[in-house]
Amino acid sequence: MEESTRLGYCIVACSFVAFQFTFSAVSPQLSPLLSRCYGSLPAVKKSEWNSRCVSTLHALIVGLFCCYILYFDGAVNANPIWGDPHLVKLNVAVTCGYLLYDLLLLLRYWKTLGDSLFLCHHMVALYAYGYVLSRGVLPYFANFRLLSELSTPFVNLRWFFDAVGQPRSSWFVLANGLAMTVVFFLVRIAVIPSYYARVLAWYGTPEYARLGLAVQVAWIIPSLALEVLNLVWMYKIIRGFYRAFCRPQEQKATCSHHD
Repeated sequence: MEESTRLGYCIVACSFVAFQFTFSAVSPQLSPLLSRCYGSLPAVKKSEWNSRCVSTLHALIVGLFCCYILYFDGAVNANPIWGDPHLVKLNVAVTCGYLLYDLLLLLRYWKTLGDSLFLCHHMVALYAYGYVLSRGVLPYFANFRLLSELSTPFVNLRWFFDAVGQPRSSWFVLANGLAMTVVFFLVRIAVIPSYYARVLAWYGTPEYARLGLAVQVAWIIPSLALEVLNLVWMYKIIRGFYRAFCRPQEQKATCSHHD
């Protein structure tokens, strides 16, 4: 086993422990200082609050590191299949540790936090990222996938607003809803043509053939599955934003018309 692979697995373990510690100890201590509403939440809500704090932390770490790699790692951009994977491995290892932590959390609190879409997402992502860690393949495409984490803080902030009782008609909530919709679209939907254009550009090349059938399947099938999940989530976000922003405006217009 290569040194970088052993280091990657160590980071997976450290990431798992760190995120679990943040959920169990750090967030319960810091959250009351950030919001007085935290102490009055029921235990189930506190668990979800803590899990979303961890989720936001992971998204910021991985998302920003992902942007750095995308813009400054010349080796990965030059050869997206076999380029130097060291930095990408570090980022993927942090994500795998988080996914393992969150997967166990979902199973532990399935009645309250369980979501079949998230379960499928985590399993598919772990399956695909496992090849990145073990063989160091597809660094560009693995890193490109992690761009999607940049939308997570906005999704979590929407939940925090609901948890503290912030009216959905307030400008804070509406502004975050608009930002969430735009960022989610940009990092998960708008990038689809660019991603698959790069896939097609390398499809059938000797570098692609070197991957072998197992890695090719682990690359293409999970990618398509994640696109379906992202499209489902995009639909739900747009529908939710429409209900929060457009319908009140329509109701006001109707009332004004009747007056």
